[in-house]
Amino acid sequence: MRILIIEDDISLCELLVYGLEEEGFSVDICTDGLEGLTLALQDLHDLILLDRMLPGLLGEEILKRIRRNHIAKPVIFITALGESAEKINGLDLGADDYLVKPFDIGELLARIRSVTRRTLNVPTPFVLAFGDICLLERESKLTHKLGTVILPKKEADLLAYFLRNPDQVLSRQQIIGNVWGLDTEIEDGNLDNYIYLLRKKLNALDTNVHIVTVHRQGYCLMLKGESDVP
Repeated sequence: MRILIIEDDISLCELLVYGLEEEGFSVDICTDGLEGLTLALQDLHDLILLDRMLPGLLGEEILKRIRRNHIAKPVIFITALGESAEKINGLDLGADDYLVKPFDIGELLARIRSVTRRTLNVPTPFVLAFGDICLLERESKLTHKLGTVILPKKEADLLAYFLRNPDQVLSRQQIIGNVWGLDTEIEDGNLDNYIYLLRKKLNALDTNVHIVTVHRQGYCLMLKGESDVP
């Protein structure tokens, strides 16, 4: 699980990173509100730990914009504001939980388990379908009525991400972050090469599914004949 911490207390960030990584989490930190909003809107993380009092942009405004952009990932407020009215306000804004500083790492881990239990208990589909194609994810097997293609692992991962987000414009950063990882250094040209290889295999199957380039925005998996990009 990948967690984004938006918190301006560097000492606290270091403690949280240490405790969470010890439990096997992947952690990214940000100490500025505006930068935190940019990262949050990329929707690359499974959970966000969000301070309320931040330089650049307050945590409340970050949460509002996250929810306004239909990002439903769990958000836990971590804050020194412990009054009941503050907690109620934070939850009403769309936070999934509220943790008052100082807190024990064990309590934080329990809150994380609680807010993610619903999504973690949903089984991950291993068969992804769209249009007239089907991807057997475990086997990296792309099937169509005209035949079957075994994809290299990374091509299969890339297609799986598209199949989980059909008819959505996905930015290069979203694609790279979700398929290769946020900290992975991959050049844009390498992503273009993978897109080219996937398109070549889709064309060979004569499928009604194709990957559209959306100028200055990214890519979108669509059915042929659909003229409007979301």
